[in-house]
Amino acid sequence: MESFKTIAVFNYQHETVVLKHLLEQEEIPYFFENEMTLSVAPMYSAALGGIRLKVHPNDFEQVQEILDNLNNPLKIV
Repeated sequence: MESFKTIAVFNYQHETVVLKHLLEQEEIPYFFENEMTLSVAPMYSAALGGIRLKVHPNDFEQVQEILDNLNNPLKIV
């Protein structure tokens, strides 16, 4: 886990729920730093630097693509 690097930062735990599902579906190893602490004391988010998504550098491109797809605006057909 030492080689894992931060690819995204979130302020609140609820922002990570869908992302967790997508990463698990793609079988990408990850962890969220500060997740447990901020689930108990969310007011410390700014002080701790938020919830940091950590992934292995080999997975950066795939995770970035997943993040980009999550951030696309809703398209109504």
